[in-house]
Amino acid sequence: MNELNVVVERARTAFAQAVTPADLENAKALFLGKSGRITELMKGMAALTVDEKKSRGAAINLAKQAIEAALNHRRQALADAELQAQLQAEALDVTLPGRRRGQGGLHPVSLTLERIEAIFGSMGFAVAEGPEIETDWFNFTALNTPQDHPARSMHDTFYVEGGSVNAPNLLRTHTSPMQIRYAVQHVKQHRAAMAGGSVNEELFSGSMPEIRVIAPGRTYRVDSDATHSPMFHQCEGLWVGENVSFKDLKFVFTDFCRTFFESDDLVLRFRPSFFPFTEPSAEIDIQFQRGPLAGRWLEVAGSGQVHPNVIRNMGLDPEKYIGFAFGMGPDRLTMLRYGVNDLRLFFDGDIRFLSQFQ
Repeated sequence: MNELNVVVERARTAFAQAVTPADLENAKALFLGKSGRITELMKGMAALTVDEKKSRGAAINLAKQAIEAALNHRRQALADAELQAQLQAEALDVTLPGRRRGQGGLHPVSLTLERIEAIFGSMGFAVAEGPEIETDWFNFTALNTPQDHPARSMHDTFYVEGGSVNAPNLLRTHTSPMQIRYAVQHVKQHRAAMAGGSVNEELFSGSMPEIRVIAPGRTYRVDSDATHSPMFHQCEGLWVGENVSFKDLKFVFTDFCRTFFESDDLVLRFRPSFFPFTEPSAEIDIQFQRGPLAGRWLEVAGSGQVHPNVIRNMGLDPEKYIGFAFGMGPDRLTMLRYGVNDLRLFFDGDIRFLSQFQ
């Protein structure tokens, strides 16, 4: 075996012993690098004659090609081995049972809204829905809210395009506009079904069925912290008739709270307060007698006797018709019912949190 064959065999042996691409590159440098064995053989041709250079150069080139072929073969072998190892590491066992798609469920606030509607529905209250983009008239003016009320400020309310400079459109700040919308529609339908001169009266003072309605839905205010969100839910309630009193309000809301929280010994407190659309007005607090919240007064709603100006804006005669209204936050009720201490959890979309209520 001549010298060139020995070099080729040594190169093949060195390449075969390389177990990583880095090892292979180091072995390549020994034979094909600037100081490698083939380069040294090429330099040794300087002392040969022209004819000798031709034959010697051809032989060295053949040896170089053989070494390069062995190098490429080993490179491919290492790449194949790496790919095979990766495939084995990432292989899927198709004989394993598949992952079942989890069963979805209602959002906890949706559960609360359904519960509220069911309880009030059993008391004869209808459920009304209305637009979330409201006019100034329905959101403020018709509810006896003056121009200088803080809720009309850009810092408290989301205004949108439309309306006029003095009466812009906005994302509703409460579901109270449905008081006016529902009552006006109720009066119009009753007038249309009636005959006689009373139909054309400016304010209706005839006899008609009582108005009992709740209006759950989304509302919007510029507010955000652990107990407030820019988008939140509210449920407005309204009962208007010829002989509706604060006693009825207390009975209805006490029965609702005890049913909602499944606690017959729940205590309610009505604190004097102020709202533009009711007079007199009261905040409603509840107190649990058992559990982690026992003994604490917790505010859950605002309420009051509907203001005569609001009754007029409904198209009714305030000398004959009277009623009460209340507004509560379903998000707040959900927090109390399930022991959640941060309102933002309801809107983060975290499946780990939401799956607890399924």
